[in-house]
Amino acid sequence: MSTPDNQIIFNKKAQFEYFLEESFEAGLVLLGWEVKSIREGRLNITDAHVIIKSNEAFLLGAQIQPLPTASAISLPDPTRTRKLLLNRREIARLIGAIERQGYTVVPISMFWKGKNVKIKIALAKGKKLHDKRETIKDRDWQRSKSRVLRK
Repeated sequence: MSTPDNQIIFNKKAQFEYFLEESFEAGLVLLGWEVKSIREGRLNITDAHVIIKSNEAFLLGAQIQPLPTASAISLPDPTRTRKLLLNRREIARLIGAIERQGYTVVPISMFWKGKNVKIKIALAKGKKLHDKRETIKDRDWQRSKSRVLRK
């Protein structure tokens, strides 16, 4: 899978663990040292998830490792909770799906949009073990099919 030039990170684990339904693009409230670390590629969103609390969305579990030259004035916290910037309608849609339909919200990718960092989140429903096995089988089939076509 090719990645666009503006993509920072992609969460492959989310595609394997969940059925991804509807995706949203959200802004991210970051500190200066976090943006610098993201430019260096020192982040991980594999185990991250989104929670909604008092009509606001927050990203939990995303790790942004501080650079060694980070400011000594503030103590950098790599796993702090970061606020997501979404419209009221989008938050209402997420709340409805989480509460009534049993969905969860997971981050899919992080990318640059101009000079801003954006995150793509998706409504997701967990896969059962047999669904994961089917995904593995499909992936292996695609790989072997491409090998045959190359020869």
